[in-house]
Amino acid sequence: MHKDVEKILVSEEVIQHRIDGLAKKVLEKGEDNIMIVVLLKGALVFAADLFRRMPVMLDLECLNVSSYHGGMESSGVVKFLDNTMPNFEGKRVVVVDDIYDTGLTMKSVCDKIEKSGALSVESCVLLAKDKKHDVEYEPDYVGFTIGDEFVIGYGLDYKGKYRNLPYIGVLKEEAI
Repeated sequence: MHKDVEKILVSEEVIQHRIDGLAKKVLEKGEDNIMIVVLLKGALVFAADLFRRMPVMLDLECLNVSSYHGGMESSGVVKFLDNTMPNFEGKRVVVVDDIYDTGLTMKSVCDKIEKSGALSVESCVLLAKDKKHDVEYEPDYVGFTIGDEFVIGYGLDYKGKYRNLPYIGVLKEEAI
């Protein structure tokens, strides 16, 4: 698995240190009625580390959404794969995702949650690509800004593989 990595962009140690800071920033805005909403599957590893660093009472929900559908580029269509949505009424919702690429997924999810009666909706991403995005939306909390390259590890995958790498890396072209 490691042999398929062209280069490591962000080491495990650097990721863990940055998550400490992100958790503190989220809690600076208040500690009451927080609901963490994890976008599956990519954000699962990041979200688990993030909310373990928040020593407050909070709710945790997961949404199964997809815009990549197994490929390396967004399809441009966000699919909500769950039949029901959690109750967001009166909650400060923090949507957690692995990567902010086109912006379409995060904007679609946050808009839907906002319309569902949330007190407020914020977004937290591990990675944000430094490029022009397809929608006008900026995440509230960003772990790292990276170039416009396809990355794997720490929850991010290629065809369902490499999520368990402890770092963020670039996949070798011959592994595709």
